[in-house]
Amino acid sequence: MKKLFNVAVVGATGLVGRTMIKILEERNFPVGNLFLLASERSAGTVISFKDTEYTVEALMPDSFEDIDIALFSAGKDVSIKYAPIAAACGCVVIDNGSFWRMHPEVPLIVPEVNPEALNNHNGIIANPNCSTIQLMVALKPIEDNFKLKRVIVSTYQSITGAGQKGIDQLTAEISGEIPQQRASKHQIAYNTVFHTVSDPDGFSEEEIKMINEPRKILSRPDLPMVVTCVRLPILGGHGESVNVETEKSFHIQQLRELLSNSPGITVIDEPLVDKFPTPLDAGGYDSVFVGRLRKDTTVDNGAYLWIVSDNVRKGAATNAVQIAELLIEKDGLDFERKELIY
Repeated sequence: MKKLFNVAVVGATGLVGRTMIKILEERNFPVGNLFLLASERSAGTVISFKDTEYTVEALMPDSFEDIDIALFSAGKDVSIKYAPIAAACGCVVIDNGSFWRMHPEVPLIVPEVNPEALNNHNGIIANPNCSTIQLMVALKPIEDNFKLKRVIVSTYQSITGAGQKGIDQLTAEISGEIPQQRASKHQIAYNTVFHTVSDPDGFSEEEIKMINEPRKILSRPDLPMVVTCVRLPILGGHGESVNVETEKSFHIQQLRELLSNSPGITVIDEPLVDKFPTPLDAGGYDSVFVGRLRKDTTVDNGAYLWIVSDNVRKGAATNAVQIAELLIEKDGLDFERKELIY
């Protein structure tokens, strides 16, 4: 396996794309040549990486010749069209979009949770939903030690999950200005809003993702998942109020110690001195923070958890780069090229 790799970032000028570039630099990823790709409208933008200025190029079908790894964060339509093109060139795609996540032949990866799923891929690897990632990091140790019976989640999501449009709408509304672009038809500032409902039963696409993706990642297709997703007018990260019921019994201190010793988790849980993680605390970090651990006495084996993480970093960009690091560690860049039919 060679030591340096040609890396492309697709959607390089977006909020997550720019953060991917930042994470590649922070983690000293072994980049040989870096290629920054985006729409024709964004072509020509200059972005710095390791003290070198790179000019963003327009994404084209021939953009992936000699690329080893491509990090995609440019939306569903781009992923549908260009991920198979890139894979056909021998490039491994790590896609932050939603389109490929539930494809039966596309692994859906959180490196701390299911690294073994990378062993068989066809050139496209899916990055889970931001809220799913932090949930999975916290629930995996519970699943392994006590066996999950039911999971109830309510999210408190930063408007950064809606991308730059969400941030711009919030800041404009707070300033009393008319937003130039909108992520929601509802006012975001001083309000709570829901993701767009796209299901006849009243579930939003975000809620459906958070029901289906954990089942795939944990290989628990029938795991009962109860989910409500809410956007808040905050920056920093996503919070999740989580209630779990398990097959095996446990004590809260046992759960606290288990999570404290699990990869990717930082426990901040000192309720008597008012210490617990907040979305603002999580901003800029890659850890998943857990606190407010409490016993649920309404069931035999239940607990409450509060889970917080930076949704742009661990919930998107960092997780994608960690997948790329895992690929290199596993010598997983060679794959059988196969057309994936959705």
